[in-house]
Amino acid sequence: MKKYFPVYVRVPLLFLLFYVLVEWVAGGTAQRPAFVDHPAVLILLGLFLFALIAVEIVASATNRVLRRLMTPEEIAAKEALDNLSFADRPWVKKMMQKMTRAKEISDEKELLMDHDYDGIKELDNELPPWWVGLFYVTVIFSVVYLLRFHVFGGDNQIVEYEKAMAIAKEQIEEYKKTAADLISADDAQYLTDESSLAAGKKIFDMNCVACHQADGGGGIGPNLTDDHWILGGGMKNVFHTISEGGRPGKGMVDWKKTLKPSEIEKVASYVISLNGTIPASPKEAEGDIIWSKAELEAPADGAAEEAKPETAETPAADEAEPAQE
Repeated sequence: MKKYFPVYVRVPLLFLLFYVLVEWVAGGTAQRPAFVDHPAVLILLGLFLFALIAVEIVASATNRVLRRLMTPEEIAAKEALDNLSFADRPWVKKMMQKMTRAKEISDEKELLMDHDYDGIKELDNELPPWWVGLFYVTVIFSVVYLLRFHVFGGDNQIVEYEKAMAIAKEQIEEYKKTAADLISADDAQYLTDESSLAAGKKIFDMNCVACHQADGGGGIGPNLTDDHWILGGGMKNVFHTISEGGRPGKGMVDWKKTLKPSEIEKVASYVISLNGTIPASPKEAEGDIIWSKAELEAPADGAAEEAKPETAETPAADEAEPAQE
């Protein structure tokens, strides 16, 4: 073995394997090795390297002493054994014999079968033990597979995938509860549910009333109820204006330093909900961009009209017409 792994290969290789094992046990990483946080690892590695070198020195000295004690015939026999190829070494042949149970050519007569084909005879060789063992393993595996998936109803790949996806979704929701909001102006949605608008109104009352009035009629800041917008209407523009601030030098501050993106989305939705309302003292319209929330609600209203079935006129409707006149 020393012929194929000389000392200058053997020592570094063994040391590297030991180092990898220690790093794995100590929890080190490629970015931060374990010996950085645990100086004792360096001491352990140093001792192991010292032991490797000491063993090699002792083994080399022992071999020299034994060689001096050997007779010339023993030295010649040892050199002949050392010069054998790897496949011709006795221990390799013994291992291969156990793995294959191959017969020598001289013993083929014992393996010849009685029949032949045009002079071609057949040998009754045994199957290699490694092949037989592997065959038994496949049989056992097939029985376990059959029982698990076809008898006891184990999860197949599709079910495992669906379960893994469900767990991943739960983990994502848990992550969102503690992680920073991931909403941007491009992702912001116009929220119309009562809870979101109530949360937006609360934020508006705490931070925006001083400039825009409680009813959005405007004061220092512009009127939020009309269709005139300085920096543009719509969810994306309103979200961006609140987040990044108004016009430099005269607009409001950027609220992204104070409010979370989800809070900006709620207050932006509330600001849009004020569009079209009638404040007590409306400020004169400002801004050249015309936009109203009807543009957000129009598609839904149009779909509702299309979905509304045509109904025949009823007598009750006919009777109601004179009353309206």
